[in-house]
Amino acid sequence: MKLPLMLVLLAATPAIAQDKPVLTVYAGESITSEWGPGPKIEEGFEAFCNCDLRFVTGDELSRVLMEGERTEADIVFGLNTDVTARARASGLFAPHGQDTGDLSLPIEWTDDIFLPYNWGETAFVYDETRLQNPPASFAELLEAPDDMKIVIQDPRSSVSGLALLLWVKSVYGDQAPDAWAKLAPKVLTVTKGWSESYGMFTEGEADMVLSYTTSPAYHIAEEDDTTKRAAIFPEGHYFMTEVAAQLRTTDQPELAQAFMDWILTPEFQTIIPLANWSLPAKLPQDDWPQVMRDLPRPEKTLFYSEDEAEALRQPALDEWLRAFSG
Repeated sequence: MKLPLMLVLLAATPAIAQDKPVLTVYAGESITSEWGPGPKIEEGFEAFCNCDLRFVTGDELSRVLMEGERTEADIVFGLNTDVTARARASGLFAPHGQDTGDLSLPIEWTDDIFLPYNWGETAFVYDETRLQNPPASFAELLEAPDDMKIVIQDPRSSVSGLALLLWVKSVYGDQAPDAWAKLAPKVLTVTKGWSESYGMFTEGEADMVLSYTTSPAYHIAEEDDTTKRAAIFPEGHYFMTEVAAQLRTTDQPELAQAFMDWILTPEFQTIIPLANWSLPAKLPQDDWPQVMRDLPRPEKTLFYSEDEAEALRQPALDEWLRAFSG
């Protein structure tokens, strides 16, 4: 009688696993790739949720806006403040219910819908073995010889590319078209996303790449390579934070809330620095990995609110297109 009973139990095991409730999280490829934080986030949440966290990869905002209230997403993960105005206007998202009064961000955060889980600043990263005299300011970058090769991302398809638009706008204001005209001859190519640009840089095809102030940490921690550095400019660097939000249409409201409750815990926040290669939204600096604490930080942080960013997005894009279509 023991063998048939064992067979029954073995047969039942997959069914039990399949019966676990599913939390569907829409996220970008940078989150779900083996180099991103997705695998560790999935493992960490499933360790206590008695559920199956499933990432759906792609352009999470476009997809959820297209699907509307029919969306299967319970959580959208990885938006930033340059696009949250459009997300908020959809009315699809619910309050996160978290206390954000003591975050470790360089800006005040009062948003009750979108919950930050990391932050950083845009920067141009260079290899000191290829570029011995990097520009010491944005002004020096614009005046650098045109044979300097820079790779950037398309602001129409990349959050980092959009951040560069707003960075230039915040530094140069009405003079932004002139800044783009000076920068454009140095741009080797514009890629659709960050990964393509950074790959070209690491393969030695470019002198500088649009990335983040925290990008060198990856090379130091994972490759023992200290030659990659972020050029720190006195004009300031544009702030970026990635956020999560739960859908008000979720059919797993308790799981979705549990996920949101987990984001600001030390367990989640300690995943971020060495998996997302960015700074945690709620973790004292003394608790950051040493490699993050040692990185140079800009003295000035530049930031547009989501309403300001949304108002500036199209005019700034028009200026960019004029510079790069000539």
